[in-house]
Amino acid sequence: MKPIIATFLIVIILGGCLETTKDYASVSGKISNPNELNQITISNRAGYSKEIEIKEDGTFSDTLKVIEGIYRFFDGKKVGSIFLKNNNTTSFSLDTKAFNETLKFEGDDADKSNFIISNILMQQEYLTNDLLNANESEFLETFENLEAAYNALKEQYTSIDATYFEEHDKRIESMKKAYFNYFKGKIEMRKLFAKGTLSPTFSNYENYNGSENSLSDFIGKFVYIDVWATWCGPCKAEIPSLKKLESKYKTKNIAFISVSVDDARRSGTMEKARESWKKMVKDKQLTGTQLFTGNGWKTSFIQDYKINSIPRFILIDPKGNIIDADAPRPSSKKLIELLNQLGV
Repeated sequence: MKPIIATFLIVIILGGCLETTKDYASVSGKISNPNELNQITISNRAGYSKEIEIKEDGTFSDTLKVIEGIYRFFDGKKVGSIFLKNNNTTSFSLDTKAFNETLKFEGDDADKSNFIISNILMQQEYLTNDLLNANESEFLETFENLEAAYNALKEQYTSIDATYFEEHDKRIESMKKAYFNYFKGKIEMRKLFAKGTLSPTFSNYENYNGSENSLSDFIGKFVYIDVWATWCGPCKAEIPSLKKLESKYKTKNIAFISVSVDDARRSGTMEKARESWKKMVKDKQLTGTQLFTGNGWKTSFIQDYKINSIPRFILIDPKGNIIDADAPRPSSKKLIELLNQLGV
């Protein structure tokens, strides 16, 4: 019996030293200046989603049963990415006032998550609003530099297996293709709406102040038109720059016109679309001439300019001729340079 007992004890002792594999991932961290919901949501494209409570001191912790891969976490306002795998323990910290710049991961496979944020910051450096207004040589040079920077970034993460980068490589190629298609469209647009040709016009658009306006009302002035909608994130991002621009040129010979394409398709009814437009003009204290098409995208002005994405900016000269049918955005320094060249 003694040998059997001894063997049994050895098994117990050895078993107590064996590391158990956990069928879940442990996630913790600290968020400075958390949102008012005091929670983050971790999810993936397959439909997985879990909410994690943020304590009063900004800390959080939880476990998640996951399929290995990249997940996103949402703090109520901004989105980040994290690599998760069962049996991993991962933590991260960030300040919502500088989300990407302060986000840092630690723990198992932390490099895989840190690579994601480094890649995002790298892309932000190259894919600026100025790229949307670049000429062909500037556009090509930017993407050559971006690809070189991306390859150099991968070389910094030597601990990561090469197969991990395959999905990121595909995303870079997909993004590059999308930008090239966009730029090709801009080239075609410049040919279609050549500088000096007569601009399409609009008539009797509803003005927020209760009157109506037509493009002909502004003959004799340069006209900068912002085509936007209340639901458009990139449109709203340009509002602060547009307001500064309007203030800077308020005594100059230029009219700033914002044309809303809010419609029933997005809002349910045209009346609800109109109310959304009026509310945002009031709440955001929008300046310039605020107009509502009354028929969304289906008005002739929008269709004649072949506008199928927003925001879109158009610059017209005092005679009603096109200067740029796809003008620089308010946030772009190239717009100021262009207005200065025109002597506005």
